[in-house]
Amino acid sequence: METVKFVPPVVVDKPVEDEPPPVQTEETPQISTETHEGTGDEIVIPDDGKGKGPVETKEEVFTVVEQMPTFPGGDEALYKFLQKNIQYPQFERENAISGKVWIDFTVGKDGTITDINEKKGVSGGPGLTKEAIRVIKSMPPWKAGRQNGRDVSVHMTLPIKFSVN
Repeated sequence: METVKFVPPVVVDKPVEDEPPPVQTEETPQISTETHEGTGDEIVIPDDGKGKGPVETKEEVFTVVEQMPTFPGGDEALYKFLQKNIQYPQFERENAISGKVWIDFTVGKDGTITDINEKKGVSGGPGLTKEAIRVIKSMPPWKAGRQNGRDVSVHMTLPIKFSVN
């Protein structure tokens, strides 16, 4: 990239005629500590300020947005999906272990489910957590959350209740 060395001001004894400052345009060269010739075709990648390469921005994950993500078909469809796909683990069924499993996950801006983790499980029933995670992994893409008119990633927590009938 073409740059022009910044030259320190010079003090003179005679008065300087007032001139309006130059208007910066696309053709105005960038100010630098040294002069470089450039073609104008260079691709400039900003660094992180520490001289270690391009700045990488991590996508922000929200917890609350204007429009929260939704399962295709709404909450009723979500409940039907869970009821149809959950298979009660045999050990927990035989030992009458029931309770609520809380699972954290992220609905990406494209609706995909990622970062699935247990937030709170059922004591003595690790199979319930494994089953809840398996079912959440098998979910179809959700309708993404929206903030300021654009799709964004949203962190969600879903409670799944297991009860032995």
